[in-house]
Amino acid sequence: MQITRNEIKLMQLESQGLLNPFPKNADKPDVLKTIQKIELLQIDTINVVARSPYFVLWSRLGNYQKQWLDQTHAEGHLFEYWAHAACFIPIEQYPLFLAGMTEEKSGWKNADTWRDNHVGLVNLVLEKIKNNGPTKSSDFVRKDIKTSGWWDWKEEKIALEYLWTHGDLMIAYRNNFQRYYDFTEKVFPDFNKNQISIEEATRDKVERTIRVLGATRLKWIADYYRLKKATLTRVIKELIQSNKVFTIQSSDWNEEIYFHNSQKELFENAISDQLIPTKTSLLTPFDPLIWDRQRTREIFNFEYTIECYLPAKKRKFGYFCLPILYNGNLVGRIDAKANRIDKIFEIKSIHFENEFIPDEIFFSEFSAAVKSLASWHSTPTIKLNEIIPAFIKTNLESKLSVE
Repeated sequence: MQITRNEIKLMQLESQGLLNPFPKNADKPDVLKTIQKIELLQIDTINVVARSPYFVLWSRLGNYQKQWLDQTHAEGHLFEYWAHAACFIPIEQYPLFLAGMTEEKSGWKNADTWRDNHVGLVNLVLEKIKNNGPTKSSDFVRKDIKTSGWWDWKEEKIALEYLWTHGDLMIAYRNNFQRYYDFTEKVFPDFNKNQISIEEATRDKVERTIRVLGATRLKWIADYYRLKKATLTRVIKELIQSNKVFTIQSSDWNEEIYFHNSQKELFENAISDQLIPTKTSLLTPFDPLIWDRQRTREIFNFEYTIECYLPAKKRKFGYFCLPILYNGNLVGRIDAKANRIDKIFEIKSIHFENEFIPDEIFFSEFSAAVKSLASWHSTPTIKLNEIIPAFIKTNLESKLSVE
């Protein structure tokens, strides 16, 4: 028995919550369930449309209330830490990161040297939090001259980040996306109740990755939690020996494919053609389905790069392109921008993959997804840029109620 690339793709879509249409009525518990399903929700501050963590949830839930994520975090069901990148993570995973927080190499290079040279400052920051409770970076007045560097943080902000990275502080909640730091024992009193070793944590992260990917090549596993590749072979061997992970030969790649024992039914459904992709959605560049660009290319045959970091002349598709997911495939991308003041959702450009030919069904489902996104984002007026090809504009204008 072998598994095909398409079957792997379908297992991954189902495991990522992107196989079937939006639920009719998403509610607050769905936010936590979705994050637990994908394990990690990446945080990014780019808000050309919606900030990534909110957008990733919309891609799966449709019209939910953004404040549900903030509330779920503030209620202690989530914590923030470095995983794939900075992420919201279900609180039950905290022991997986605790051991690494106290390592000397935790944080940025020479972080402990910085701390040793700023003991007074660190103590001042801790004292302020002790006296005032949850504290944000802007509560400290800047004393030095601001430069134009990307990491132009005031020293108190550096101290907060150091203390957070090393486990002394947690981010209790966010308000207007600003972090509020507080003592770990206040935010999560049981933080050290289930301590495990770094080796045990790595094993758990590998197991979670195999489960969340549905079915995976060896080369895709390390990226999800940004693990060291040198440890994978030994850990996976242990998981196979304990019957937590199984393998099957790939018909598209000359290698074994891994899947978790909890995904046996999913595997059987995939190889018996029971997984039917019917979802149409748009994805943020930081969606876990596509954040590994190599995995995206190999599964979906979709070359994707976020181009906002490139000079304008080097951009091929646009500043902030959102991949279009349609019936299990990535069929194109739109460069979009939300003008919140004027309540306008602008589609600046649309590009389809060469092999994809949009039809009436696609235009209807794509339009419904765009209208859902625009309405959820409180930018209900949709605008199509003049450079969009005429045949696309003609098919979309009436369906999108373009003004």
